[in-house]
Amino acid sequence: MLRLLICFCAMALLTACDWIPRGAGLQSEVLATSRDRDAETVPNFAIEVVTRSNLATFVSWPAADTAHYHWIDRVDQPNTRTIQSGDTLRITIWTTENDGLLTGPGQRSVTLPDTRVSSSGRVFLPYIGDFRVNGMSPNTARARIEEAYMGAIPSAQVQLEMAEGRGQSVSLIGGVNQPGSFALPDNDFSILQLLADGGGISTGLLNPQVRLHRNGRIYGVSAERLLDTPRLDTTLVGGDKIYVEADERTFLSLGAAGTEAVHPFPTDQVSALEALSIIGGVSDTRADAKGILILRRYPVAQITEDRTGPDHPRTVFTLDLTSADGLFSADQFEIQSGDLIYVTESPVTAASSVFGLIGSVLGLNNAITN
Repeated sequence: MLRLLICFCAMALLTACDWIPRGAGLQSEVLATSRDRDAETVPNFAIEVVTRSNLATFVSWPAADTAHYHWIDRVDQPNTRTIQSGDTLRITIWTTENDGLLTGPGQRSVTLPDTRVSSSGRVFLPYIGDFRVNGMSPNTARARIEEAYMGAIPSAQVQLEMAEGRGQSVSLIGGVNQPGSFALPDNDFSILQLLADGGGISTGLLNPQVRLHRNGRIYGVSAERLLDTPRLDTTLVGGDKIYVEADERTFLSLGAAGTEAVHPFPTDQVSALEALSIIGGVSDTRADAKGILILRRYPVAQITEDRTGPDHPRTVFTLDLTSADGLFSADQFEIQSGDLIYVTESPVTAASSVFGLIGSVLGLNNAITN
């Protein structure tokens, strides 16, 4: 009677593998489609096989991560300083007259009180009135002021010094070794020059991202792209605010993977093969190399019916690492922020667990019999 009971238990184990504790599901289990009761023709998700034949289609699809920043290309400017509203001018007038309009007896020069350029771009000059200097270089403004005084002081020579106001400075807020406020030395001062003046980007930031605040908008680019692409070294303007932060994008790994964790992006682009390396590969004894799944959510606005985009907001991409085509395709398929890499368990592992339990039961039977 006992032997019959043991045989019955063994048969039950063989036909009920779902009862065996496992760390991951089988590919057939994960991809089993159930239908909505109210709309039986609508699947819960779409399944896309990543191969060479359809890889170009997936590459052309819009990014699932909509948090994308634009950037401003470089525009070459004259390598000169220009006077702007808020700048402060110190004007000294020299003359050969012994007793002139601006000088007293024995004086050869007079320094006017420091004058801030008004919002209209003008400064007040004695005996001249409001004088427009906005947009001029200091040397041009000096010559124009000298010309203006020629009628009243024929021998006048003008000396002009300029101190940039806040409108001619930029703020380097953080993510560098020496943040602070920096005056623009000229009109062609670029963001890479600013980062260098700030002591360089902090070494503790993973895949640092450069952010630029200008006129109420935020622009962004990675430091990697900024260094590799000269045209992205944008020219700064007064009032810009710049900071550097770590890349906030992450992806998740679960199942029979080397690690089950949240992983940050170490570079701008991470292929599926690189991601598998980051997560520590797959379990040699548990994983199904034909069942690597990448689960992704797309915004509803990106769903299409003509293959120019995904046809379902929940899409599962499948990778087969046992073929050359699958490996090459995985090396070209890019992971996106928020993706879940799920490594399914091999059916052989589940069967081994069942037979192991059967062996344990039979061992118990032998022990009882003996």
